[in-house]
Amino acid sequence: MAQMVADYMVDRLHQWGVKRVFGYPGDGINGIMGAFNRAKEKIDFVQVRHEEMAAFMASGHAKFTGEVGVCMATSGPGAIHLLNGLYDAKMDHQPVVAIVGQQARAAMGGSYQQEVDLISLYKDVACAYVHMASDPSQTRHLIDRAFRIAQAQRTVTCIIFPNDVQEMDYEEPPHRHGTVHSSMGYAQSRVLPAEEDLRHAADILNEGKRVAILAGAGAFNAAEEIKEVAELLGAGVAKAMLGKALLPDDLPYVTGAIGLLGTKPSWDLMTDCDTLLMVGSGFPYSEYLPEEGKAKGVQIDIDASMLGIRYPMDVHLLGDSKATLRALIPLLKRKTDRGWQENIIREMDRWWRVLEARADNSAKPINPQYVFHELSGRLPDNCILSADSGSTAAWFARDIKIRDGMMASLSGNLATMCPAVPYAIAAKFAYPDRMPIALIGDGAMQMMGINELITIAKYYKRWKDPRLMILVLNNRDLNMVTWEQRVMAGDPKFDASQDVPDFPYAQYARMLGLEGIRVEDPEDVPAALDAAFAARKPVVLEACTDPSVPMTPPHISFEQMKAFTAAMAGGDSDAIDVIRQTYKDVVAEFFPAKEK
Repeated sequence: MAQMVADYMVDRLHQWGVKRVFGYPGDGINGIMGAFNRAKEKIDFVQVRHEEMAAFMASGHAKFTGEVGVCMATSGPGAIHLLNGLYDAKMDHQPVVAIVGQQARAAMGGSYQQEVDLISLYKDVACAYVHMASDPSQTRHLIDRAFRIAQAQRTVTCIIFPNDVQEMDYEEPPHRHGTVHSSMGYAQSRVLPAEEDLRHAADILNEGKRVAILAGAGAFNAAEEIKEVAELLGAGVAKAMLGKALLPDDLPYVTGAIGLLGTKPSWDLMTDCDTLLMVGSGFPYSEYLPEEGKAKGVQIDIDASMLGIRYPMDVHLLGDSKATLRALIPLLKRKTDRGWQENIIREMDRWWRVLEARADNSAKPINPQYVFHELSGRLPDNCILSADSGSTAAWFARDIKIRDGMMASLSGNLATMCPAVPYAIAAKFAYPDRMPIALIGDGAMQMMGINELITIAKYYKRWKDPRLMILVLNNRDLNMVTWEQRVMAGDPKFDASQDVPDFPYAQYARMLGLEGIRVEDPEDVPAALDAAFAARKPVVLEACTDPSVPMTPPHISFEQMKAFTAAMAGGDSDAIDVIRQTYKDVVAEFFPAKEK
């Protein structure tokens, strides 16, 4: 009996190891939906509330598992909706395959309903590989190449299936000229730099007296090697945001996040070092790296296009982070002078006490730093954290202490709103026995987060461990942008653009059959967190927090001070509260919590 193209496609996905596809149906993929129905024991189709969420889930799946994430949408508007989530995957170098429908071939070029030039539309986000099936025998090599290229280049690829092709009989390519005969499978090669380059890098690192390491998500397979290098060289290690879970924060020489949302010890590490080792990171902000010419540099990256574009490096090592560091370690000499690292350790101890003092500051009604400080100490072993863009990313970066075994991610380079909840859903499907925790602001929650609570309600009874937490900071303000207006542009808060309507997030969760907890008093925060972790179903914890608490950068420039002063003098509606809270944070830096 002949097999339809759609059935063959689903079988081929299964053979590639795909366990689930995130998507939303439509008549442009009716044939594929029928095939999923017939193969429902092989692949799980996860129905989302919006196609953008499907792409975010595919991106989150790739980030947390290392596997290819797969998302699906119908023709026209469905395919368009995928784009933002796909750009999140592309810009964070994650392997994702998008499968989208298209109008029948005979209608194309006729201004037909929902006819969109998808090849042109996807030519940027899926520039490594985007093709449309125009003949059934193409199906095999389109799928095989999309998966292999997505993995090899760690990027987004796309396959387009016209709806008439989906329901045609599949044909294997004939053995003749003009056909392609592909196969499945991908094996990661072991890429190592040349021996002479490794020796040159070792010479620079051995000569350095104040070595700083910046590590990102590209070094996740090399955590032990980075620790060994740091201990040999007496170095400090800063982590790019995507590398938050690379090393635990209880390692005394780990300085935490870098950048605007980073720590002061990370700023000092980069400002005062004489040698920089950058591993698996595309951290973009040069003002937070050493000033050009003040430090020698060595960079390791598996992607040659990322070498030498953030800081003028002396040695560019093209290779896998783990294998390259393993080859470099025998060439490194243990530094006898540990003064540099000992100072880093002292500064980090002080920094944690500064954060504790800031968290203890009163606010109206709740200090968000206090919520995250209390959350951090209660995190379950092996939990999976996802943070949204905005002020939640700041508190996530600074106040959450990652321990061994935890995972954590966010939208790094795209820095888009709304991935936290779909990332958490993807994590729960991939790791049913682990607890995902999504950290999100009210702006992103209203934009799309509340919709995906419906998805959680739809599926959570299938999970053997139904625990999942969404922490919403309800401050009725698009807080990050409000502060950017003040500190970067020197403008007072623009209430018309920044005020967010109040919404009963916890109550809405209860309406859906989930658990919902609302906390309005700082004294109730510990009990609310304990109740949320004790819940035996997904829970929304709504914390009513103060938007006037500043995300104080690790270094305040004269331009930022000038802009902030202008904003406060320019009629900012929250000026008095903002000045009061900023003063409290500054005092906490000079008078941190006492040593325990």
